[in-house]
Amino acid sequence: MATTTRPRAMSGTIPSMESSSHDALTDNTVIVVLGASGDLARKKTYPALFGLYRMGFLPRNVHIVGYARTKMDDAEYHKRITSYLKVADDDQEGKSKIEDFKKFTFYISGGYDDAPSFEKLNKYLQDIESKYQSKERNRLFYLALPPSVFIPVAQHLKEQCYSKDGKNRIIVEKPFGKDLESCRQLLSSLKQHWSEDETFRIDHYLGKEMVKNILVLRFANIVFSSGWDKNSISNVQITFKEPFGTEGRGGYFDEFGIIRDILQNHLLQVLSIIAMERPVSFSAEDIRDEKVKVLRSIPPIEQNDTLLGQYVAANGKPGYLDDDTVPPNSVCPTFAATTLWIHNPRWEGVPFILKAGKALNEAKVEVRIQFKDVTQGIFKDISRNELVIRIQPSEAVYIKINTKTPGLNTRAIPTEMDLTYKRRFTEVKIPEAYEALILDALRGDHSNFVRDDELDVAWKIFTPILHWIDGKNGPAPKPVPYPYGSRGPKELDTFIAKYGYKRTVPEYTWPIMNVSAL
Repeated sequence: MATTTRPRAMSGTIPSMESSSHDALTDNTVIVVLGASGDLARKKTYPALFGLYRMGFLPRNVHIVGYARTKMDDAEYHKRITSYLKVADDDQEGKSKIEDFKKFTFYISGGYDDAPSFEKLNKYLQDIESKYQSKERNRLFYLALPPSVFIPVAQHLKEQCYSKDGKNRIIVEKPFGKDLESCRQLLSSLKQHWSEDETFRIDHYLGKEMVKNILVLRFANIVFSSGWDKNSISNVQITFKEPFGTEGRGGYFDEFGIIRDILQNHLLQVLSIIAMERPVSFSAEDIRDEKVKVLRSIPPIEQNDTLLGQYVAANGKPGYLDDDTVPPNSVCPTFAATTLWIHNPRWEGVPFILKAGKALNEAKVEVRIQFKDVTQGIFKDISRNELVIRIQPSEAVYIKINTKTPGLNTRAIPTEMDLTYKRRFTEVKIPEAYEALILDALRGDHSNFVRDDELDVAWKIFTPILHWIDGKNGPAPKPVPYPYGSRGPKELDTFIAKYGYKRTVPEYTWPIMNVSAL
């Protein structure tokens, strides 16, 4: 009988992913949430902090201090930060935990661009830290702020609120600029005050369970890794779909557009993990080195590899231009499909199609890797294999395969091998992306955060096409219309087909299929 060479409990561990304990903030830590009165803090940051507290992952005796310009008392502050905490009506323990959470969360108001406000914040933090038993003073600053105030806040935090007796870390939210030049200015300004090791740039897609799982799927399974290249794969699609429009936030969206909002960051990050070479280890720098290497192999996107759309009124829903906050006659795309090419030995000639849109027919984020046709000889019109990674909702990995029809007929039909998480892992709660990322920052693990050179090369890929869309090099292109609630522009199928994508027979449906229909 074969035996494993190490204890069963250790089987499957990844030593290089286990954080070194000396980098973790486990005690004597204050978490400062700047922008504490805003939507991001209420909807994402505080629910994530509460989730970590409830699971026992926050540092011992942690204190959380909210900071913003809004003047409010503790009661109003606690009402705001708990308004999005999810606890069932009959969950008495959860309700008790919320009350406990309030006891170590505090609020102080102040400006974002004046030194006296930050001196006042520092004094508040020192009063909390004066009760510590040791000299260690760790501070984690979370900037839930618009990019317009990143630089003054980062500067004042370093000059007035930097702990000299412990570790300091700063978490920065996207967007990181609007193009290559503005990104470089932002990076340069931040670097004047904060080192790369202290800086954690969040792209919350890197905290999603299925995105984090891609590395393990790829490199822990020979069945996948052996065919993960141009010899087996025809095309790759990475898709983001939202079923709602701008909903009164069109003014903000119009400034950035769908490419800056979704493709240049979230979907490109997913592409880099799908396409990167095997890293030396799963340590942060080894992973990020390989991501940068593959991104450097991608040339700027061409105009003829791009399809732009803008939703119009349909199904009783208003069009983009019907939003009062959107400038009249705006040509800002609310849908974009772009094709990227990777010029390296593994991926030469394989199209990577990134698609994202608002006001579509469903909510979905997925990766769809379509393999090449089998040799036709004994088969005719047989469906292609596909590996689909459903990032959200209903996390899943399924492989489309061909099998014999059940019964006395001999015919190949498409079906799937299906790993749907909620069915397979019934007792596991999948953490929210922000929970995973804040915990990584507390542990000092940069694996799932964006490095400075990674940002730079990402903007090199997208800046020329963005300048074309913005009308900086001539007239701006006019996006094609598509109805609210549709799959997107009618031109989409033709666009994808020209890169070799072949749709499975229309009778095929996932997760349930009627065999008689085939």
